[in-house]
Amino acid sequence: MVVEIVSVGTELLMGQIVNTDAAYLARRLPEAGATLYHQVTVGDNPERLKEALLTALSRSDVVITSGGLGPTKDDLTKDAAADALGLPMELNPEAERRLRGYFETRHRPMAPNNLRQAFFARGAVLFPNPNGTAPGCVIERDGKAVIHLPGPPREFVPMVESSVLPYLAARLGGVIRSRYLRMFGIGESDAETLLSDLMDAPNPTLAPYCSLGEVQFRLSARARTVDEAESLLNPLEEAVRARAGEFIYARTDIPDDTMARIAARRLIKSGKTIALAESLTGGLLAASLVAQSGVSSVLEEAVVSYANSSKMRRLGVSGESLRKYGAVSEQVAREMAEGIRGTAGVDIGISTTGIAGPDGATPVKPVGLVYAALSAAGHTEVKRLELKGHRDDIRQLACLHATKLLLNELGGSYGG
Repeated sequence: MVVEIVSVGTELLMGQIVNTDAAYLARRLPEAGATLYHQVTVGDNPERLKEALLTALSRSDVVITSGGLGPTKDDLTKDAAADALGLPMELNPEAERRLRGYFETRHRPMAPNNLRQAFFARGAVLFPNPNGTAPGCVIERDGKAVIHLPGPPREFVPMVESSVLPYLAARLGGVIRSRYLRMFGIGESDAETLLSDLMDAPNPTLAPYCSLGEVQFRLSARARTVDEAESLLNPLEEAVRARAGEFIYARTDIPDDTMARIAARRLIKSGKTIALAESLTGGLLAASLVAQSGVSSVLEEAVVSYANSSKMRRLGVSGESLRKYGAVSEQVAREMAEGIRGTAGVDIGISTTGIAGPDGATPVKPVGLVYAALSAAGHTEVKRLELKGHRDDIRQLACLHATKLLLNELGGSYGG
């Protein structure tokens, strides 16, 4: 099965937005048994878009478009595809019902042009979009298929996982199952070297995806049934764990999961309460945890304590420690974590302090020197870090290390 990607949007064509959708989809298609020969990016022009679609249909079995499903006049993807396929556009009652319900539940009026998002080529089968107003769809005609997906990655990626990959697997016959092993404390090149031979097999497949400070490996299998796919994945996961188990902090079925969300879910499950005292991270740690729904049951408070006066007044850090060791020190990080835990009356207190740069460094305390601390019943752990990168990188990495302290404290394993 040959698949072609047609990315729609003048902003993509002009380089104003990086086309992460196409890169993500290109990595996922081989696992569905699909072959990708061409990717095309076309601007918001109806004639050029129709021409690109006709060319793609002439050489591919399935064409997947991203973008151009919005309510404005420059959102032309569905109209151009219907024209290319020789099909009329029709109001889809199911899409209209979902669209009106979306606005009703948010107590917002629906603008008249939003109704454009409920029009599809005749015979289109909808793909639900729980994260936005634009449903996806698939249109089949003369043995070919055109799949429309919204452009925003937070809508595009879940729809690929929940609708497109199962559709492609069913078209070929079978199912696709994936799981994700998330690692921390090992770099991309070292992880790939450690597991390189396991990445050569066609089924099941092992593929790395890297982000700042983390490595994620996706394990995917194609098979006739779910049980057969799982039986292929189990030995592969065992092999990865045998080599890299010390770096794996979670296994999840969610492709875009994060360490903070995993930690928050594990914290909720434990029932332990937490409070945060942030200096250099300035609330980033709290923001990462509250991305997980339900965290309000365990997160008592978060304090951004930047100035020394705040550290003394709000957290009980001693003036002597600040004078003797400075705000960026093991002693102050310890007192911050213990102070927030005591004043908030929680089970766990976490603190961060450091020098994110580019200013504030000294020969003794360079940019990237960070301390993260965790205080719990009977013990306080302080981690000294020497981080590299720009200011934002250092702050994000500090959050990851602080979150890893939390995961270590909670222990156990998490699988979903």
